[in-house]
Amino acid sequence: MARLETNRSGELEVFVRVIELGGFSAAARSFGMTPSAVSKLVARLEQRLATRLVNRSTRQLQLTPEGCVFYERGVRILAELTDAERCASENAAPQGRLRINANVPFGHHFLLPLLPGFLAQYPGVSAEIVLTDEVVDILEHRTDVAVRAGPLKSSTLVARKLGGTRMVIVGAPAYLDRNGLPKKPADLAKHNLLGPNYVRAQAGWPLRQGGEDLVLPVTGNAQAGDGEALRALALAGLGLARLAAFQVRADIAAGRLRPVLERCNPGDVEEVHAVYLGQGGYVPLRVRVLLDYLVQHVDLSA
Repeated sequence: MARLETNRSGELEVFVRVIELGGFSAAARSFGMTPSAVSKLVARLEQRLATRLVNRSTRQLQLTPEGCVFYERGVRILAELTDAERCASENAAPQGRLRINANVPFGHHFLLPLLPGFLAQYPGVSAEIVLTDEVVDILEHRTDVAVRAGPLKSSTLVARKLGGTRMVIVGAPAYLDRNGLPKKPADLAKHNLLGPNYVRAQAGWPLRQGGEDLVLPVTGNAQAGDGEALRALALAGLGLARLAAFQVRADIAAGRLRPVLERCNPGDVEEVHAVYLGQGGYVPLRVRVLLDYLVQHVDLSA
């Protein structure tokens, strides 16, 4: 029987750690090796594969297209190997760090409030949270799960639907007392309309009047980079904002905000999905339990 001379899983683990930590020196420290030994190991790996995986410079490493594919699949393989070892144990339980990216409204209203209960239920898991309304590249940012609102673009990602939310135009009572309550879409031309400034935002506000669908441009004196900042501006009485219903249901119930032009609301629903790498069919246990927890506890209805 031929002897295995190459520790392929060891090479793979070192390569993945180099990319995750951003360099040979950091990876070497984590393994108790020298930077030279790590660099030579990656070079031997490239030589064995007959392809360049990373472009090296004095400041940073950059994955080649082949390196991106190898890294992505390598992360899955190592996770599957770890999970297989844990499942062989009687006390198998999800473990490891979860990198989670979510849009700011979902993060504030759901993810952050739910996180203590999730981590208490799965003490072997730790979480790293990034909240932004910009769409991030999961592979580039080494993210396990990203929560995204709105239409999904075709990609290699797997999506799990968490629900859908109505959109509603709201204003603070003090603002509406000063500027009047709009009774038809045309009245919005006299109001300060607060809009988002991120790329994925809609071009305007969809409304319906007399069976006709309209899209009104948002022309106000302030924009914001996330939905919670727009909510804060509306609460401060600066103008009207169109927000997810789950964001403002407590504000409306408490009288801090009032719905506007609900009879002209087209009833469009913004779907919310959790997306992750998993096209090969394998999903790490820590990711699976998070997805199940979100599906079970997130209520986007309003």
